[in-house]
Amino acid sequence: MNTLRLCFLELCRLLACRLTWLVIALTLLSPLSGLWLFRPASAGTMLSMYLANPAIAGGAAGGILFGLFTVYELDRGVRSRVNLLTDAVIPAPRMTLIHLWALSAAALLALCLTMAVWLPVSRALIGSVFDIEDFALAYLLFMGPALLLAILAAAAFWQFSGRADLSLVLFAAFAGLSLTVWADRWQLCWLNPCVWALSDDFSNGRMFRSVAYMRFNWLLFLSGVWLLSWLCIRQYGKGLSGSLAQSIRIRRYPVAVLLLLLLSGTAYAAQPMVDRSNPDQTVMAFSGLPWLDGVTCTSRQVQVFPDTASGSVNGTASFRFENISGQARTAAFGINPGYRIASVRANGAEVSYSVSSYEEFNEALLSVLLPPDETILLTVEYGGFPRENRNTSVMQGRLEISSEYICLEHGALSPRLINVLPGGTASPASIEITLPASMTVIPFGDSDARVIASHADGTATWRYEADGTGGILYAGDYIREDITAGGIGIELYYGRRHQAVMESAGAANAVKAVADYCTAHYGPLSFGSGGTLKLIQSRVTGGGYATEGASLLDETDFTAANLEDGGKGAGAGEVMIHELVHQWWGLGNMFDTSGPADAWSAEGLTVYTTYRIVKELYGEDYAREHYTDRWQSEVDDYRLNFYVRRPEYLSALPGKQRLEISNRLSYVRQYCEMPLKILKAEKLVGGEAAMDQILSDLFNRELDPQSPFLTFQEFLDACGLNEEDLNLE
Repeated sequence: MNTLRLCFLELCRLLACRLTWLVIALTLLSPLSGLWLFRPASAGTMLSMYLANPAIAGGAAGGILFGLFTVYELDRGVRSRVNLLTDAVIPAPRMTLIHLWALSAAALLALCLTMAVWLPVSRALIGSVFDIEDFALAYLLFMGPALLLAILAAAAFWQFSGRADLSLVLFAAFAGLSLTVWADRWQLCWLNPCVWALSDDFSNGRMFRSVAYMRFNWLLFLSGVWLLSWLCIRQYGKGLSGSLAQSIRIRRYPVAVLLLLLLSGTAYAAQPMVDRSNPDQTVMAFSGLPWLDGVTCTSRQVQVFPDTASGSVNGTASFRFENISGQARTAAFGINPGYRIASVRANGAEVSYSVSSYEEFNEALLSVLLPPDETILLTVEYGGFPRENRNTSVMQGRLEISSEYICLEHGALSPRLINVLPGGTASPASIEITLPASMTVIPFGDSDARVIASHADGTATWRYEADGTGGILYAGDYIREDITAGGIGIELYYGRRHQAVMESAGAANAVKAVADYCTAHYGPLSFGSGGTLKLIQSRVTGGGYATEGASLLDETDFTAANLEDGGKGAGAGEVMIHELVHQWWGLGNMFDTSGPADAWSAEGLTVYTTYRIVKELYGEDYAREHYTDRWQSEVDDYRLNFYVRRPEYLSALPGKQRLEISNRLSYVRQYCEMPLKILKAEKLVGGEAAMDQILSDLFNRELDPQSPFLTFQEFLDACGLNEEDLNLE
């Protein structure tokens, strides 16, 4: 009987077994655990909560189920003591191959059924930002390969040991490593891929590429291990070593094993996703390089050509130098470690260069020997797939390059000049980037980009002028809203997928209300420039920082889940106000928090300011009902909480449960208790006008660059109060 027919018969036998359908049914239900129990994707986006977590949980639970089922099936002949008879009819290696095929087909069926059932569920949970491509890739990469890898691993353990009990122990340990010790190591977590977030508004191409690379690497490795174990299957009346010695006589088998393991090891070592930056982030060797005497940079021109299909970049950077030293000098540049240098020319002639193996802060050092010429035009051609910082590798996705979103920072945009001073106050730079015409280019700063050419292939070239040696550039399918508020023009950029959510939340009105109120009461933002300010919604990996003329807003601030957070506001528009107020309290001023039990954070003043804005917009009765009365109710419940009254019992709880309770209690302290304390301080200092003056003085105080934190003690001192004055009991 040929092998193909035997595979079909074995699959039919499996599908006729109730245990098979039980395993399939449990696998189908396993994504439910990702909604409540197992949530490795910690970001608050809808796709993280309702797609990534269910798919990862389905892969982890389903993989364990199919691993156990594999051992059960492979050991069936031993348990029933018919293996000697079956081996006489069909050789054991051939039979295990048939088992493997049938089990893999059953796993594929389980995956297809899971996707069919969860498609409408995911669509309903995710809402307007649901994307069918994201759904398919999440289940095909996060869940599907986990089932196959688990089958290969469990089969290998059984074939090596020949014992069900030992196989189960080894498989459990292997799965446990992935779920615990390896959980944050993206190349090693074979069962549960290291995915911290999926974006609602923009592409997730880089994250999917990272998982696909990891899956492919493990498939190579476990295929090699499985094939080696297959050669160890007991036959000819011999043990493990004797069977192996007999099997390797067929040379193609050991060659295939070695080739698979070699390819796996090579892929592991040569991974293109993450750099090898110094893990000690206090070391800044590149910035400590001495300035070149007698050499200045007078201008910089960059042409960047991202390949949105492959996620790679090609570019040309030209630097004009003045060299009055009369000597050859070595200029240093920071370049993304994933890029390769195609050529370096000075005044048309090739010059020597080198790229360091040492990396820090997501850059390698490109050293170029400048000729002794008085005027030098240096041209560097570079390209490749940008690598991300190893120190934040769990948060891959920042340097996204796709048709929906692009983020290029500093050495990933172009070589960043390190040790040459500008010819004037700054080095003027002209940046050009060619992208799909549907994308909008947004320089992170006070520069404005404009289209200078449209091309027949559906792309457009943008140009902007800037100063400095580096730079950050965002591009994507953005909606732009122009708002005049707070005495400045504000450009609000957010993803097109999120348009319905932003419009329903009244994003433009919220921006205007916050800017008008906070500017009038506390002062303008220090990073506004020339009467304009860009507010840019970033992909989920960013947010929370600013530069001259621009500030970044994390997309998690504007998810449906966040906009429904009653602790931040009574409605979506008010939560939007809350998040925008953080531009003043949290970005304009950083907050020092002494510990998790401390109520002082940026949230206290942000919630208080939101209350004041809402009070001005909707009246005192509305603000009291939805804010102050709610704060008081939450604080009253907090005081009655068993773990607040008896904290010694909290420490006795399991870690996960203790963390959930602690986070909830901390939420009440920061979002309810502290606003009430500030409201009490307002009454003690003489009312709203007096408090506004105090907060204005704190907002505009001279900051210590070494410690730019606003402490609770500084707030108390400004109010002329002590901590006991603000007790709420």
